[in-house]
Amino acid sequence: MDGGSDGLNIAVVGAGIAGLATAAALERAGLRCTVYERSQRLAAVGAGIQISPNASRLLHRVGLAERLESVAVRPEALELRRWDDGRLLGRTVLGDRCEELFGAPYYTLHRADLHSALLETVRSDVRLGYTCEGVEELERHALLRFSEKRTETADVVVGADGIKSTVRNALLTDRPRFSGQVVYRGLVPTEAVLDPHDSVPKVTVWLGPAQHCVFYPVSGGRLVNFVATVPSEDPWQEESWMATGRVEDLRRAYTCWHRQVRQLFAEANAVTRWALHDRDLYPTWSTARLAVVGDAAHPMLPFIAQGSNQAVEDAFALAASLGSCGGQIDAALERYQVVRVPRVAKIHRESRSSTSNFHLDDGPAQQDRDVTLRDVHELHNRSWLFGHDVESSFES
Repeated sequence: MDGGSDGLNIAVVGAGIAGLATAAALERAGLRCTVYERSQRLAAVGAGIQISPNASRLLHRVGLAERLESVAVRPEALELRRWDDGRLLGRTVLGDRCEELFGAPYYTLHRADLHSALLETVRSDVRLGYTCEGVEELERHALLRFSEKRTETADVVVGADGIKSTVRNALLTDRPRFSGQVVYRGLVPTEAVLDPHDSVPKVTVWLGPAQHCVFYPVSGGRLVNFVATVPSEDPWQEESWMATGRVEDLRRAYTCWHRQVRQLFAEANAVTRWALHDRDLYPTWSTARLAVVGDAAHPMLPFIAQGSNQAVEDAFALAASLGSCGGQIDAALERYQVVRVPRVAKIHRESRSSTSNFHLDDGPAQQDRDVTLRDVHELHNRSWLFGHDVESSFES
């Protein structure tokens, strides 16, 4: 995929999943980069993550198939259930059928396992303790300013520095938007909550008035990850929008829910609490020497589990465009933006609309929604999402 642009000096700001996926994709395209990370040590925050075929096929291409198979779970299905009686509302078949249809598996895994796998495969220099405080485009290069008065130059700067991105601030002057929801995340041992009559691995989404929760296995099936939303009017502004939560607050918020939900939360010893933010989607993701990927480009709510998947797509799209640009950096970054924005816009809209659609009060609107869920969640109706191969858009 190298198109004569291997002399480019590329700086990637951020060593999370988006940044490391970008580094891996650039290396595959024959390009070199340096990754700058503000933390003094690398540690993936969060717990579980769902990787759908549109991203897993790309991760396999940089050699991660064997590693992912060793730490991930392949769920057999995604099920949507009613909050109080557990009635099945919709089901997406996954497992072997998903891989047969889309050529790549659907995984659930611990975020730290994916982060470690990417870090091990990346050969680029990853520099820790570099807090990016500003980026400036000059005539022949871009200038990065870091803390402690350090500076670096690069032909291209890629912002993979999250929802509070410094690189994005060089492109846009907008602010994150609080969703009105906070989310509790945690892990419990599978053996503590496993129903002996239902040992098939799956993703279960429980839908109810004003809130919902999601359970799925991670860490090779040893743990169950849960994500539970609770409405809130308090958009606290801590640095990471993450704090240690109170398990009793989570249990209280789900007091009247189905026995399986209450049983799982009863086994939780610790939770984190996140305030859910996104940003409006703008079509400006690049300039002549700057580009953004992942949450720096399109922070979205996690309700259709596509944030990290779209970050991986961004990484490979950007690498493919730069790898075939023949030194025309501005044209390559513009092409990346033009290709990616329409697809991400659709996913971003669906993520936002799920906030209200998942949280309908019991009544006519909820009943109408439940009727449509079976068709919407048929596997073949996910082709537009799971079947997409972002690199095909850059094939000549």
